[in-house]
Amino acid sequence: MSDHTTQHTLDRRAFMKTGAAATVAGAAIITTAGGKQVRAEDIDYRNHQPEKMAYTRLGRTNFMCSRLTFGCGAALMGGKATRLLDRAFEQGVNHFDVGTTVYYKGSEKELAPFLKANRKDVWVTSKAFARNGTGTQEGVKYTKELAQQDATYWTELLEGSLKDLDQEHIDAYYLMGVGDADCVKSEEMHNAFLKAKDAGKISHYGLSTHKRAGACLEAAIESGWHSLAMIAITPGGWYDWDSKQLLGDTPPMTDLKPLLAKARAADIGLVGMKAARFIAPGTALGKGDETAFDKHYSEGYMKSGLSSFQRSYAYCLANGIDTVNADMQNFKHFEENLVAARDFEKHYVA
Repeated sequence: MSDHTTQHTLDRRAFMKTGAAATVAGAAIITTAGGKQVRAEDIDYRNHQPEKMAYTRLGRTNFMCSRLTFGCGAALMGGKATRLLDRAFEQGVNHFDVGTTVYYKGSEKELAPFLKANRKDVWVTSKAFARNGTGTQEGVKYTKELAQQDATYWTELLEGSLKDLDQEHIDAYYLMGVGDADCVKSEEMHNAFLKAKDAGKISHYGLSTHKRAGACLEAAIESGWHSLAMIAITPGGWYDWDSKQLLGDTPPMTDLKPLLAKARAADIGLVGMKAARFIAPGTALGKGDETAFDKHYSEGYMKSGLSSFQRSYAYCLANGIDTVNADMQNFKHFEENLVAARDFEKHYVA
């Protein structure tokens, strides 16, 4: 038996411990934590090291995703955190998320050498804007004409991403920073994805949203097109990147759990971003108040020994998010986030 076959067998056994297994017509069927039935042979394992990292099935992608996602966008600009990539990989991180160079200048090119060495063992996503669908133009109706413009632009940026990553195919490509639910449900945008998928360039469609995230997630559920949703969510609720504030009328995350459960029931993988941005120092575009989320935590959780930032990540994972996307630019941040993501079940107290 080859090393690869041995590892796959061990990985499959590890996954089966997390769900109920049955045999149907000779095939092992696994019921996941979310209640979905999946053939064991369809589960996608990459760099699976359960002794070092916690994993979960990422929606209909069937990818067993590390609970910590390496946010490569800002981190790799100028090559700042390129040295962390190998360390993350060694610790079982298998999801690396980046974005178009139009926004994250040069990050995809910085990620390319790492992908060349490890492509078959990692899940890689990137993203690009639908410019008219960002939701920043109040009162503008998202028309078919605007959607077609966005589809053309998004496709052009996809081609640029593939070139910069030096890849012919990546696992998923998102609508980046989308803030208009009509864009999420746009047939023109979906058709652009289907063309790219048919050409073998991407496998899954997703969205990244930190403006009207609730409405955009509802639209993704309704359309049934999106395998992934990366949402700006914190223990205190929705985070708005434009204002660098929690949305004024946001309910706390505990009240958003029914919507998150609805998305997961639709088999959408949920990636949390900006989980701790609000409490970060002003130099990191935060508000500098590390206590801002403490009112949402139980007394027991406050005694967990985690830092305020670790508590944010672990809390989001414990309350409906599949994986947290973290912008990590030094080893200290990575090690802290690693503990929060790997051991959240041990530390979290409801």
